[in-house]
Amino acid sequence: MSMERLLRYLFAMAWGALPALVFCLALLPWRKRRLSERGLASRPAREIVLTLFWMFAAAMALLTLTPRWVVPTLVDVWNGYRWNGAGYPYFAVGTISLRPFQTLYDPFIFIGNVAMFLPFGFLVPLLWRRFGWRKAAALGAGITLFVETCQLSVGRAFDVDDLMLNALGVLLGYGAWRLWQRLAPGRAEGLWCREIKKCE
Repeated sequence: MSMERLLRYLFAMAWGALPALVFCLALLPWRKRRLSERGLASRPAREIVLTLFWMFAAAMALLTLTPRWVVPTLVDVWNGYRWNGAGYPYFAVGTISLRPFQTLYDPFIFIGNVAMFLPFGFLVPLLWRRFGWRKAAALGAGITLFVETCQLSVGRAFDVDDLMLNALGVLLGYGAWRLWQRLAPGRAEGLWCREIKKCE
């Protein structure tokens, strides 16, 4: 796995994560009022993890829902070059690959596709109640199907390998949360919203 390639992607993720951070902070007073009206309270630790979750989701959206030229172009802009100087189109017809196990030989693709979706499987049940393995499977399938379908409109590929690896990442993340739930009963549910009376 190329360290330069990894750093380029992490740098691009910051372009999606930082606006999400500003948005979450701006909505915080409104969210607290809404929770209070429903008789609920959210602890500071939950708000921090929730903000990190939306920052990560925004970063993933930038990486997966934009054309492939966007990530290197963000690096170029940081280095003083003009945005999309080559004039690449944003929207373009992508390709479809329904043959499984064609890209699994590349460790960057394999590890990246699994690791990118692990937080969805782990953080969603950490933050919200009533999230079982069926919902985890549906979430994994739904997110990756949405991403792969959208990629067809930005010149990327609908790849069945990505579908499998992304869904696997969500399920492994959920499995990690379940393991933590067994090893530390009560702590895994500590970030759920609480009724105000129970928090006093």
